Amino acid sequence: MFAKLEGLEKKFIELEHSLAEPDVFNDQEHYRKLTKAHADLREIVEMYRRHRALLQEQAENKQLLRDEDPEMRALAQEDLHRIEAELPEVEQELKLLLLPKDPLDEKNTILEIRAGTGGEEAALFAADLFRMYSRFAEIKGWKVELMSESPSDSGGFKEVICLISGTKVYSQLKFEAGTHRVQRVPATEAQGRIHTSAATVAVMPEAEEVDVEIRPEDLRIDIYRASGAGGQHVNKTESAVRITHLPTNTVVTCQDERSQHKNKARAMKVLASRILAAERERYNSEISADRKSQVGSGDRSERIRTYNFPQGRCTDHRINLTLYSLERIMEGEIQPLVEALSTAAQADALKAAATD
Repeated sequence: MFAKLEGLEKKFIELEHSLAEPDVFNDQEHYRKLTKAHADLREIVEMYRRHRALLQEQAENKQLLRDEDPEMRALAQEDLHRIEAELPEVEQELKLLLLPKDPLDEKNTILEIRAGTGGEEAALFAADLFRMYSRFAEIKGWKVELMSESPSDSGGFKEVICLISGTKVYSQLKFEAGTHRVQRVPATEAQGRIHTSAATVAVMPEAEEVDVEIRPEDLRIDIYRASGAGGQHVNKTESAVRITHLPTNTVVTCQDERSQHKNKARAMKVLASRILAAERERYNSEISADRKSQVGSGDRSERIRTYNFPQGRCTDHRINLTLYSLERIMEGEIQPLVEALSTAAQADALKAAATD
């Protein structure tokens, strides 16, 4: 581990020297690449230097334990206790920082929420989840752009798709993918019985042109009249767009905008992200044969998380974590869940790295 850390520090120093050269600054594209590489290494190099400084302090204080002055020996012993408590924490942090980074963590995210089992109550729950993630994005300072929606009769969503933009969005939301189950008394329930419904959440990194190659000849684009609420243009203007990617049979529709061109642009963005997510899923399946798809069927039994309103609790079944703060969670305060899932994933990665 420490040989690798020495190599990273050496590379960090070389980058510092390169960034100080006038010729590099004149080439802005090259300068940006070097700046990013330097920033990516800063945290781990600073932690490595902290670890080295602690070892140096430890050696010096062990020497002072042989000092004739009892007061000096007492101070050295006190420092040794502090250092020996901090060293394991720094070493653990170094191990985490050395884990391979997910190259998609920095990306914006396309979030798709669909009503699953449970009829209108599932559609209402889908709307609640959309609001929860929108509030979380607001707390994080991210931007939410609604890309497509299919409202239900009760005011919920059969399906809603949005783009969330900001700093490291995918790294925070990638563990939200799967079936979310709700247990509560629906507003339409006259006898006060608790119903169980479900909604599925798909989390896809926003694809860029360099990530996915989509050839025009692989697309079938259909233009048709939009349906639903929206004014006179709905029935008179052919602005809705359906794009089919023929090799994968992936279909995306968009009709929310009045402009055909805007609908097409949005549909293409969703299509590219779905194809990227599918390619990533295939790759993960190759290295883990028992890996399940991130959404599942939307059946109540296939759940990653349960939101139990009568008891005010939220349980994530993957890590057996239960929080009795459901009201705050539904208001977007999901950071404790996000951090717990991330920590569990890091622990699994460390365990896997130790057995390699």
